[in-house]
Amino acid sequence: MRTFDRLVVVGASLAGLRAAQALRDEGHTGGLTVIGAEPHLPYNRPPLSKSVLTGDDDVALPGDGELDAEWLLGRSAVGLDTARGSVTLDNGTKVAYDGLVIATGARPRRLAEADMSLAGVHLLRTIDDAVSLRKALAEGPRRVAVIGGGIIGGEVGSTLRAMGIEVTLIDAAPFPMAGPLGDTVGAWLADRHSHHGVDLISGARAAALEGDGRVRAVRLSDGRSVPADLVVAGLGVLPNTEWLDGSGLRVDGGVLTDAALFVQGGTDDGAANVVAAGDVARWPHAVFDDEYVRVEHWANANEQGAAAARNLLRGPREAVPFAEVHSLGTRVHGARVQWAGLPRLADDAVVVAGSPEEEKFAIGFGRGGTLVGAVAVNWPKELIRMRRAIAARQPLSAAAA
Repeated sequence: MRTFDRLVVVGASLAGLRAAQALRDEGHTGGLTVIGAEPHLPYNRPPLSKSVLTGDDDVALPGDGELDAEWLLGRSAVGLDTARGSVTLDNGTKVAYDGLVIATGARPRRLAEADMSLAGVHLLRTIDDAVSLRKALAEGPRRVAVIGGGIIGGEVGSTLRAMGIEVTLIDAAPFPMAGPLGDTVGAWLADRHSHHGVDLISGARAAALEGDGRVRAVRLSDGRSVPADLVVAGLGVLPNTEWLDGSGLRVDGGVLTDAALFVQGGTDDGAANVVAAGDVARWPHAVFDDEYVRVEHWANANEQGAAAARNLLRGPREAVPFAEVHSLGTRVHGARVQWAGLPRLADDAVVVAGSPEEEKFAIGFGRGGTLVGAVAVNWPKELIRMRRAIAARQPLSAAAA
C-alpha cells in the first residue's frame, strides 16, 4: 500500500463516505478531509421518495460520526489543479492533497427556470428537497403531477397514491422505464400504476408549466393541459463535473476513468493519485467488452467508493479492475422490481421464469447470444441467479434453461 500525507474526498454522500471509511480501514493514518456541498453528514437517499414523505426521518448511514476525518460541509468544490494537488472551494479556500477521491455525485435535471420559479414545483434529490415536498403535501394539494416515469417518478407516484393523493404520472416513453428495462416490464409497470389509481399519460412530454405565481397545470407537447397544483419533476440526473472544467481531466457523460477507477487526463503524476466513484464516474466495464458505463444507484456507490479508495492506496500498477455486475432496484405500489447488468445493450430478450400475468417473472437480455442484463419482478432469488450468470458471461439460452 502507498502512503499519503493528506487524502481528500470530494463528495459527502454514500460513495464518498464508503471511500473515506475504506481509506482508514486499509491503514491510512495521515490527514483525511471530506468535502460536501450539503450541510449534512452523509445520509441514505433511497428513503427520500418513500418513507420520508410519510413522516419517517430515519436516513442515517452508520459510521459517519466515528470516522476520523475533517468535514468541510456546506462547501462546494469549484476547481481542481492536479499538477499542484489542490481543490478550490466556493469560498476561495484551496485544500491541498496528495491523493484524491472524486465522488461529487449528480444533481437532478431541472425544468426551464420560468417553470421552476413557480410555487408548488419540486425536485427530489436531497433531504431538504424531501422535507420541503412533505410540507407541501401536508397542505392538501388537490392534484399532483409527477413528470418522469423513472425510479423517482414511479416511487413518488406510488407513495402519494398510498397516501390517498390524486396523481397524474407524465412520461415521454411509451411505457414507464421501457428504455432501461424493456417493453415487457414497461407495460407491466403501466398496468400496475393504472391498477393503483395513477392517471398515467405516456408518450407525451411536459412542454411547459402554466400558472401565475403558482403552478396550475402542465402543458403537454400534444397541446393538452393537465391540471395540477403541485408538480414533482423526476427527469433524471446530470453528473456533477462542471467544477472540473480546466482541470485537464477527461469528462464525457461523467468523469472518465480506467478500469481501476483512476481518472483519465490531467498530468501523468497527478492522475495516478486521483480516482473517481459513484454517480459521477464512468468507466470501461470488462464484463461488457469495456463498454463505458455510469451507474446511478445505491449499490454501485456503496461498492465502488470503497473499491476506488483501495485502488488509490494500491497505486495504478497494483490496482484491481472494478468489474462488479451492478444491480439496482425499486418498489412500485408494493412490487419489487430489480435489475442487473445492462439490459439496454440487448438485441434479444426472453422471459426466463414466471410470467407478467402472475406478477412474478424474470427476463434475460442478450447481446450476440450472451447474457448482458436481467430484470426480476417480485423474485429476488432469480435476480441473484441471473446476476451471477451475467458475470460468468453465460449464453442467454443457458440462462433461460
